[in-house]
Amino acid sequence: QVQLVESGGGLVQAGGSLRLSCAASGRTFSRYAMGWFRQAPGKEREFITVIRWSDGNTYYAASVKGRFSISRDNAKNTVYLQMNSLKPDDTAVYYCAARVSVGVSITPDNYAYWGQGTQVTVSS
Repeated sequence: QVQLVESGGGLVQAGGSLRLSCAASGRTFSRYAMGWFRQAPGKEREFITVIRWSDGNTYYAASVKGRFSISRDNAKNTVYLQMNSLKPDDTAVYYCAARVSVGVSITPDNYAYWGQGTQVTVSS
């Protein structure tokens, strides 16, 4: 059973930084892709970024490119989301997700496993 546990959310002022973590367990993730999504109140779940566990290949949404960075630590089975230059529009619940495929995807339905989410609030 795959388990994903996010941590690192919180309240930060505009322009600040946060680093989210996603601890993964229950599988060997070498053939998985790991994504980060977010969902603000009243909005659909939005793709942010994805990393292919095997080779570290990444892809970012235009809204976060240059500000956010995804990485993984193979030894710890953990994926990170470094968020810099945060804006109030970045306020949302952030979710980590695992896709049972080496192919990257921006579609939430293509991810089989999800964490519980962590709240990020950016004040102006």
